[in-house]
Amino acid sequence: MTTDTATANDSSTATDTMTDPRPLYARAAAQAAALIETVRPGQLAGPTPCTEFDVRTLLSHIVGGTLRIAQVGAGGDGMAVHPFVDGVPDDGWAAAYDEARSAVRRGWADDGRLEAAVRVPWGEAPGRNALSGYVMECVAHTWDLWQALGRPGDLDPELAEFALAVGRLVLPEAERGDDLPFASAVPVPEGADAYARLAAWLGRRPLDG
Repeated sequence: MTTDTATANDSSTATDTMTDPRPLYARAAAQAAALIETVRPGQLAGPTPCTEFDVRTLLSHIVGGTLRIAQVGAGGDGMAVHPFVDGVPDDGWAAAYDEARSAVRRGWADDGRLEAAVRVPWGEAPGRNALSGYVMECVAHTWDLWQALGRPGDLDPELAEFALAVGRLVLPEAERGDDLPFASAVPVPEGADAYARLAAWLGRRPLDG
């Protein structure tokens, strides 16, 4: 077992793609939407790798975080948007997420937003960096949900590789304090796939791990 470490190649890949992360965000959101579409009301109380979230709370956070980055793209104050949503009926999560990801597409339609300085939970950053961070968040939470639902189907490995590269840039140290929203990195088996390495770098373990 080893703790995943950064490589120059990872940083280069992330930096190149971060020039315009909107296509990758769209892919990540489409993958998340397809998985959310499969969630049934009887699964909402189930556990997730985010130990403080059940499936319902995870979905609430996925939709809330998506509305937050949509607000950032539209030029508003994303920090004024609560990163959880209330009042979604048990059978309404797919529709709520579709509405939120459509708001992201509209909010980031202007190329100029990629260069603008924006405020996100980890500080001020160029828009392209902020949106890249939300690609990482979307991909990581999709893995959380995939785990919670019993790992149905396959996930896009390229999205995980990009998300891991971004994670290594924004979280360069494996050991993290309580001031960060991610736990310290955990060991990952040699030969693990990109999603397992991403999860481990963000301090997550599989539900059966």
